[in-house]
Amino acid sequence: MPVVPGYHGGAQDAPTLTREAARIGFPLLIKASAGGGGRGMRRVERATDFAEALVQARAEALAGFGDDRVLLERLVTAPRHIEVQIAADRHGRVVHLFERECSIQRNHQKVIEEAPAAFISAQQRAALHTYAVARAGDRLTTPQAAEFLLDNDSGEIYFLEMNTRLQVEHPVTEYVTGLDLVEWQLRSAAGELLPLTQEQITCTGWAIEARVNAEDPARGYRPGTGTIALYDAPRATASGWTAASARVPWSHPITIHCSPR
Repeated sequence: MPVVPGYHGGAQDAPTLTREAARIGFPLLIKASAGGGGRGMRRVERATDFAEALVQARAEALAGFGDDRVLLERLVTAPRHIEVQIAADRHGRVVHLFERECSIQRNHQKVIEEAPAAFISAQQRAALHTYAVARAGDRLTTPQAAEFLLDNDSGEIYFLEMNTRLQVEHPVTEYVTGLDLVEWQLRSAAGELLPLTQEQITCTGWAIEARVNAEDPARGYRPGTGTIALYDAPRATASGWTAASARVPWSHPITIHCSPR
C-alpha cells in the first residue's frame, strides 16, 4: 500500500533526521510518531528552519504523548483527507461501508465530515475501498477506519493510518448506508457473522456532520470552550428523528451558549 514518501526509521538523532530531511526535500512535515490530531506536527518550508522545528515538534510530542519520536514526510500541498469505514468479524468476512471526506479542518482537527466523498473519480474510489479492506485484515471486532491522503494535483493516494475504533463521525456513514454500526460492533464482538455481504451494502444519498469548534481569541485562538451555560439539544417529534439513528433534521438545531473563562 503506498505511503507518503519520507523517513520512518528508528534512528532519531538530529544529524540523521537532518540528512533524511535533505533527502526528502522541502517543504516537509515533522510529525509525532505516537501522536495525532496535529500535536507534535510542524511544517518546514526551508532547510534553515528544520533544526528549530524539530526541537519544537519533539517537545510537543513528549508533552502530549510521553514519546518524542518523530517521522518525516513529504508535504502534499494540495491534500484531501479521506477515510474508509470498514468492518469485519471473527469468521474472516471484511467489508467496507464506503468513504467519508474530512478535508475541511482547523488546526489539523476535522470540522466537516461528509459521505460519500465528492469530486473523486470512480477509479480513485475503488482503489480507496480496495486498500482499506486489504489493510484491515480479518477477525476484527470493532468497526475501524482506514485514513488516506489524496494528492489533488497528481491523483496519487497515500495511506495515513488505521483508526482502530468507532469514530465520532460514524453517524455520517450510518445515514448513507442505513446501518447501525454500534449494533454491528456488539454483534461482531459477540462472535456473530456480519449481517450483510459487501454486495448487500449500498450507499444512498449524502450526509454531512459539522463539529463545534470552540476557540479562545485571547489565548491565540487555542481550543477552549469556557463554561457551558446552556445546551439545548434537538428533540424527537412524530415525524422527526429517532435516538437510535441519530438523524436530526435541519429544523432542530443544537444551541450552545458559553461564557468566557
